[in-house]
Amino acid sequence: MTCLAWLLAVLTFSVPTASCPVPQADPPHLTEWRIGAKTLPTRPDGFGVVRRTPPELRTRRMATVDALPPPPDARFRSSVQRITPAVRDRMGTSWERGCPVPLRALRYLQVVFHGFDERPHTGELIVRKGHARNVAGVFRQLYRARFPIEQMTLPTSSRRDPTPSGDGNGTGAMVCRATTGGSSYSAHAYGLAIDLNPFQNPYEKDGLVIPERARSYLDRSWHRPGMIRRGGLVVRAFARIGWSWGGDWRTLKDYQHFSATGR
Repeated sequence: MTCLAWLLAVLTFSVPTASCPVPQADPPHLTEWRIGAKTLPTRPDGFGVVRRTPPELRTRRMATVDALPPPPDARFRSSVQRITPAVRDRMGTSWERGCPVPLRALRYLQVVFHGFDERPHTGELIVRKGHARNVAGVFRQLYRARFPIEQMTLPTSSRRDPTPSGDGNGTGAMVCRATTGGSSYSAHAYGLAIDLNPFQNPYEKDGLVIPERARSYLDRSWHRPGMIRRGGLVVRAFARIGWSWGGDWRTLKDYQHFSATGR
């Protein structure tokens, strides 16, 4: 049956003997870039020297590399679990004895997210026990809105990379570390903060940009996929659970950062 015959059958309420195939959308144009392949010289403080954003990354749309099995269908799913020995092993040194929050106060959260490759993927975060369900609700809203996220896997270290490449883009939550450029524990160390798409939403203060190759994304007037907008969907979703956005800070800008503590 031709498409015209199929359409006429629908319009006359007759039942076609075959269906007309629906044209499929072209797959998204994805960025080709080898993460970590090009290291940066380091500054005296250990961070990488800030560079111009490579042309390939100025509108970054990289495919997700699955660390966990993808969901069986397009439905949103989430789960909240205690920290099992297997999960603890995978956390590496992102949590160690002496960190301000014990493991029993943390929860392992899995959520489905929408990738830049327009496919559903399974992500994972470690967050504070009393906030896990609310955080899952935020990611439900982002998934329904098809907000793209590149990677969401557990960090395995709290230590800064000695050979920074400035091109990472992992969404993450709990990691037992100090504030950037400071000595006190960050909200991440308490499981009370999330960094979302860091490359599209970099940190900036006094000329330091993290990730170091993400300088193009300091231009917030040029809206590109994965960016967090003031007053937009992502900010509103986190605000509903009482979390604030680092993009509203005055002394520095941390566009990737949401926290329950305001810092």
